[in-house]
Amino acid sequence: MKPLAWIGVAALAAVPLTGIGNYPLHLIIMCLLWAYVYTSWSIMGRLGLVSLGHGAFLGIGAYTVVMLWNHYGFSPWLGAPLAVLLSLAAALLIGLPCFRFRIVGHYFALVTLALSEVTRLVIVALRDHTGGSLGATPNTALAQGNTWSLDALQFSDKRVWFYVILAFWLAGLWIWARLDRSMTRLALDAITHEEDAAASVGINVTRSKLFVTLVSAGMTSVGGVLYAQYQLYINPETVSGIGISLQMVFGAIAGGMFVMLGPTVGAVFTLLLQEGLRLALGDAFKQFPALDLAIYGLMLVLFIIYMPKGILGAALEWRARRRATPAAAPG
Repeated sequence: MKPLAWIGVAALAAVPLTGIGNYPLHLIIMCLLWAYVYTSWSIMGRLGLVSLGHGAFLGIGAYTVVMLWNHYGFSPWLGAPLAVLLSLAAALLIGLPCFRFRIVGHYFALVTLALSEVTRLVIVALRDHTGGSLGATPNTALAQGNTWSLDALQFSDKRVWFYVILAFWLAGLWIWARLDRSMTRLALDAITHEEDAAASVGINVTRSKLFVTLVSAGMTSVGGVLYAQYQLYINPETVSGIGISLQMVFGAIAGGMFVMLGPTVGAVFTLLLQEGLRLALGDAFKQFPALDLAIYGLMLVLFIIYMPKGILGAALEWRARRRATPAAAPG
C-alpha cells in the first residue's frame, strides 16, 4: 500500500473525530457501504460477467439476518454466515448451468435479472414472515438506555458503524487487489476475449467464472447484512429487485468499474445525485418514487456511450495523456 493511500485512509478514519454532525456522518457511512457493494459487483462485472441480479444476493443477506433474529432469536453473528451460504447457493444454482451451457452476454444478464425479480417476489409473497412490501424492522436490543448491543450488532452511535463499515470497505478493496494479481484474473481476461482459445490452452472456463461469481455474491450478501443492521429497516424495494440491481450497475459504471476506487467514486456520485434530486425536486420526487431509477437508467446509457471508463477511469486516462504529450518546445 502506497504512503499516499495510508495518508488517505488515516484522514478518512479521523473524520468522526472532527465533531461533524450525525447527518453528514450518515452520508459518509452510506457512501462507504454502497462503495463496498458496488466494489462487490464490479469484481464480477469488470471481468465480462455482467450481472443484473445482485439485488438478489443483497436481499438474501438482509432478510436472512433480520428474519432469523426476529422469529428465532438468532444473533446476526450466526445469521450472517447462513446468509452468505444461501447467497452462494443461489449463485451456484444460476451460475453453474449458465457457464456449463455457455449462456453469456445478454442472455446471462437476463437470467440474473430474473433471479433478482424472483427473489423480490418471494419476499413479498412471504408477507406473514417478511412483512411483504411493507418491509421489516429488526427487534431492538437497545432498550432501557443501552446504546449498543454487540450480540445483536446494533449501535446507536454512528461512529461505531463508521469504523465497522470502513473496515469492510477496505476489506473489499483488498479482495479486489488480490484478485487483480491472481491467475484467475488472467484466465478470465483470456476467456473474455476468446473462450474457446482459453479452453484449448487448459483454462477451466466454468470453474474460473464460477469462482469470481461466488466471491462477488458472498461479498454482496455481506453488504445486505450491514445494510439491514445499520438502517434497522428493510423492504423488498430497497434491498432487492430490479431497481437496486440497476443502481449497482449504474454506480459501478459511472465511477469506473475497471479502476479499484471507481466504484467508490460511483457511490459518492449516486448518493449526491439522489440527495440533489430530493432537494431540488421536493414534492415531485415523493410523488414519483421511481424518478431516480429513470434518471439512473438514462444516465447509465449516456455513460456507456460517452464515458465507458467512468468518471475516475476517464480522469486517469486524461492525466495519462497529459503526461504522455511532450512539452511544447520554447519559441
